[in-house]
Amino acid sequence: MNYFIFILQIVVGLSILNVWILQKEKPTKWRGGNATTILEEFQVYGLPVWMCYVIGALKVTLAIALLAAIWFPELKQPASLGLAILLSGSVLMHFKINDPLIKSFPAFLFLSMCLIIAFVG
Repeated sequence: MNYFIFILQIVVGLSILNVWILQKEKPTKWRGGNATTILEEFQVYGLPVWMCYVIGALKVTLAIALLAAIWFPELKQPASLGLAILLSGSVLMHFKINDPLIKSFPAFLFLSMCLIIAFVG
C-alpha cells in the first residue's frame, strides 16, 4: 500500500468527520459569510435546511467509507470521488457569496487530496 495515500485517506476522513460531527455547532474562520454553524452557513449560501442534512449525511458516509477503504480498497475511488464532488460544491458556494479566497482553502485542499487519492492511489 502507498503510505502517502493511506495518510491522505486518514487525514481527509477524520477531518470531514471532525467538521460534520464535532465542529458543526462551533464557529470557525472557514465558514461561509458570517455563519457560526453549519446550518447558518447553508442559509448564507441560500440553500434549504434539508440540504444541510443530506450533504452532511453524504459527507459523513463517504468519510467513513474512505477510512474503511484502508481495509476494503474497492471503496477508495468511489468514496474519494464522491467527496471530491461534494467539496467542489463547497468551493463553488464560497465563490457564489464572494467569500475571500482563504475561506475556500480547506475545501479546495481536501478536494485536491481526494483527487490524488482517487487517481494516484
